[in-house]
Amino acid sequence: MPRRSEEMLMDLWMSLLLLWITCVPCVSMTPIIGQSKSTQTGGSAAVASGLGEGQRLLSRAKRGWVWNQMFVLEEFSGPDPILVGRLHTDLDVGGKNIKYVLAGEGAGTIFAINELTGDIHAMKRLDREEKAEYTLTAQVVNADTDEPLEPPSEFIIKVQDINDNPPQFIEGPYRASVPEMSTVGTPVTRVTATDADDPVYGNSAKLVYSILEGQPYFSIDSNSATIKVALHGMDREIREEYLVVIQAKDMGGHMGGLSGTTTVTVTLTDINDNPPKFSKSLYEFVIPEDLPIGKMGGKVKANDRDIGENSKSTYNIVEGDEGGMFEIVTDGQTQEGILRLKRPLDFESKRAFTLKVEATNLRSEPSSGGPFKDTATVKIVVEDSDEPPVFSKPVYQLEVNENAPINTVIGTVTARDPDSSVSLVRYFIDRHTDLERQFNINVDDGKITLAKPLDREADMWHNITVTATEVRNHSQISRAIVAIRVMDINDNAPEFATEYEAFLCENGKPGQVIQTVSAVDKDDPIQGHYFDYRLVPEMLNNPNFTIKNNQDNSISVLAKHDTFRRQKQEVYFLPIIVADNGNPPMSSTNTLTIRVCGCSKEGIVQSCNVEAYVLPIGLSMGALIAILACIILLLVIVVLFVTLRRHKNEPLIIKDDEDVRENIIRYDDEGGGEEDTEAFDIATLQNPDGINGYLPRKDIKPDLQFMPRAGQHSGPNGVDVDEFINVRLHEADNDPTAPPYDSIQIYGYEGRGSIAGSLSSLETASSDSDQNYDYLREWGPRFRRLGELYSVGESDRET
Repeated sequence: MPRRSEEMLMDLWMSLLLLWITCVPCVSMTPIIGQSKSTQTGGSAAVASGLGEGQRLLSRAKRGWVWNQMFVLEEFSGPDPILVGRLHTDLDVGGKNIKYVLAGEGAGTIFAINELTGDIHAMKRLDREEKAEYTLTAQVVNADTDEPLEPPSEFIIKVQDINDNPPQFIEGPYRASVPEMSTVGTPVTRVTATDADDPVYGNSAKLVYSILEGQPYFSIDSNSATIKVALHGMDREIREEYLVVIQAKDMGGHMGGLSGTTTVTVTLTDINDNPPKFSKSLYEFVIPEDLPIGKMGGKVKANDRDIGENSKSTYNIVEGDEGGMFEIVTDGQTQEGILRLKRPLDFESKRAFTLKVEATNLRSEPSSGGPFKDTATVKIVVEDSDEPPVFSKPVYQLEVNENAPINTVIGTVTARDPDSSVSLVRYFIDRHTDLERQFNINVDDGKITLAKPLDREADMWHNITVTATEVRNHSQISRAIVAIRVMDINDNAPEFATEYEAFLCENGKPGQVIQTVSAVDKDDPIQGHYFDYRLVPEMLNNPNFTIKNNQDNSISVLAKHDTFRRQKQEVYFLPIIVADNGNPPMSSTNTLTIRVCGCSKEGIVQSCNVEAYVLPIGLSMGALIAILACIILLLVIVVLFVTLRRHKNEPLIIKDDEDVRENIIRYDDEGGGEEDTEAFDIATLQNPDGINGYLPRKDIKPDLQFMPRAGQHSGPNGVDVDEFINVRLHEADNDPTAPPYDSIQIYGYEGRGSIAGSLSSLETASSDSDQNYDYLREWGPRFRRLGELYSVGESDRET
């Protein structure tokens, strides 16, 4: 028999045994009995069917079977409906006409009752996992009238569980991780399986866990489903990932239980358990001596079997670089050690280096006792290169006096070829730094000489660049800066610090200080300035002023009396000689201007002009200037106002008798045709020359009218129509003052008349016989026919 059938048969026998044990006699208050657990109440005698017929049951007077629930096995699939139980009432005695009625959940569809016997059958296959119990109501009614014979009674039919659902891992498959080299028993993860069977009834939902695949590396707790490390020393560098198959079995793991499986992928995470290891114990590099500072000279690499942060290392030079010539840095992308130059190499001084390089892990495990390390040897051979000349100093500072003559030697710069095969050196001045060519240099020995006179007061410093070039290789060039300081000599005389103008009050006192005067000197002597002031010899006995030395390179000018008057003399000029203490001493004569002014009692200057005497009392010059400015402003405002009013009253268009053409203002107007005589002034067409041969325009402002150009107006006699139109067309096309909008150019023209006069006989006193029309034939083909007509008419009259 298949395994599934054996399990179902065993569950069926156990259920029947449970039903038999739970059926006990009791007292009931209802006339209905059934197969169930029961309690005792008052009632009449009844019999429980569902047992075999003919069996004699114990009974008591006024007592019967009391019930409140029934049981039915799930997943029963026999050929006939399964009997759930039987209902019976005390009213069912003899041939009494009664019937049983069933109502509630599943009545008539899932459960059916025999109206006569009260047997309840399950009509469909039931699944406890879908619905575990059903609540129904039973009642006895009259078979003919359906009149209830007793109150309805409620009972429950419970679906008994069988082991028909295997365990399931809802969250599987699982992924977990654990550090490598973990100790035995280290928890990895926990899995969980669920069973849809009844966890209360039997062992259908009691699960036991086991490992089907993944031993001996991992184990699992059979009850808690916790996966643990089972093998010591699992190394990620050997194997990183493990697949573990977990089984969950119900029925407590006994035979006949159902099972489910899931997979757990366990990944060993890295710890820093491997040291860095150089791929070679000895590295050799050849570096040219002209390698620029900071450039790479070689690479080293220490490999680490760990990953991530555990594999990162830092590099250091631990031996062999006493002069600090090199440095080694870590490339963050490749984890290589980059050997770089910190100081220039010199093949002639040292041709080889031996370095010891160490690689150290950045991280270390607490139990490792410190970071892992490894060392390697690096040998560097310096390769000779053709180097540029080397100056004895990178910066030279020279001095020269500003009065030094041309070709004076200022100083010397020197450079040498550092190569073993020494080459001659030539010197040059970079003229971009000496645009005025004030200096020269000897190409052979580097002596710098003066080419032009220098002035310290113009430029105190001159910074030039000198280049040194190898004779055999002109591409090898080096540069040095030469700072030339121009030393001062006493070649400038002192002078007043500013243009002084002193003011002297008429009511001043003798000995009053009029002005304090100081001087400046463009020279800059080492010992500092000292100025000597004195009056010019012819003013030594000046009756009006004197000077006083203030002992601070300044003097005070004093008044000798108090009788200064503006009417007598308004301005005084006081020449003063200022001399310095240089070698040789320099001096200059400066003039101090002193004005006599009227002052208040407090000594405040009020006016320094003689004209102030004629001014009104109480009005100063500033007040008069302000009044005059206001009057001028008012006059300007009045003139502007009158001009604007006059401009506003002027008409903006030209008189009609001067207009010979019209403007189109609106471009959507429809003309009046040939009969429209108001569109333009027809009278102007009678005068083709206009006013003095010039036709004014209305499409520009009147004040912008231009005068007719010479040679473009018509002659006084015999104006040709085509010529007139061409002239006007040329004028309209080439007029620079014409506005940039369309206008109608009127070319209507009637002419001045014919030189032949009128053809009508009404305007002549002569008769027809006096007229001679032969000249009409001379006028061309247009008048030939007219001449023939008049000639024929004349001959007819004669005949």
